[in-house]
Amino acid sequence: MSVEIKLSRSNRIYRPNELVEGKIVTKLSSSISHEGIRLNVNASVNLQVRGGSAGVIESFYGVIKPIKILNKTVEVLKSGRISSGTTEIPFSFWLKDPGEKPLENFYETYHGGDISIQYLASVDISRGYLHKSLSATVEFIIESEKENLPEKPISPEMVIFYMTHDTQRHSLLPELKSGGFRVSGKVCTLCSLSDPIEGELTIESSAVPIQSIEIHLLRLESILVGEKIATESSLIQTTQIADGDVCRGMTLPIYIILPRLLTCPSIFAGPFSIEFKVTLVITFQSEQSKVHSKSNFKTLKSWHAAESIPLELIRTK
Repeated sequence: MSVEIKLSRSNRIYRPNELVEGKIVTKLSSSISHEGIRLNVNASVNLQVRGGSAGVIESFYGVIKPIKILNKTVEVLKSGRISSGTTEIPFSFWLKDPGEKPLENFYETYHGGDISIQYLASVDISRGYLHKSLSATVEFIIESEKENLPEKPISPEMVIFYMTHDTQRHSLLPELKSGGFRVSGKVCTLCSLSDPIEGELTIESSAVPIQSIEIHLLRLESILVGEKIATESSLIQTTQIADGDVCRGMTLPIYIILPRLLTCPSIFAGPFSIEFKVTLVITFQSEQSKVHSKSNFKTLKSWHAAESIPLELIRTK
């Protein structure tokens, strides 16, 4: 015996003012009786604070209560029987009923490190006390209502940056201190989620050969815990734009595709916030870099140079 929820849209993407339709599909070797089929729709912002970011605060306050966005039950069928074989039972529900005040804002679906925003539909086929209920769950994805979105294209907001040994906050290789280096470029700081992050950079000079150039896409998740704010940064993805020494004066393009579920519009809510930034990391050739080939955005070494730039993500029509 098995039960499955199939939504009418293969991409499972909906907006808060839309109707969600689908089918409950059962596959049974023999017919069964049931006491009713109900569809439970739940959505929440799930928060967790790690010891590294909150320390004593976390142990004092314990588990942070999720923020409820949606909680409704839809009766699909009253008590009856389901025949053997494959049976498809249609259902539909509105995410926002007309005139109903939602529990919370319909934030976009997001899977983060300490914060996750999920929308789940679960079916429960109750068979009485003597039989185990049949159940299944599916996640659907919420995006912002089109009426509230800015028109596309948005005017790109580019920031010009440069990197030298004077802009670095950590100690560098002696050769870099004496010989120096200079990198300039520009990158987009306001980006639509459906567009790539674009920009360019130029290695103007460097006394030490370059081993690689990477761009880290980072999220900054902040949670209000009592009167304190716990903030944790974590890596979403790394994009390498150069491997090996780069010709001086040559412009390198920056083009980064945003991962859908790991990003969302930048959020500044009361109990939590979700922000993003890009960090450009240049690894210079040295004996140490051969041993430690991978860069860590949290602990830069003397053979690294880095520049971080805030990134605002928005949804457009």
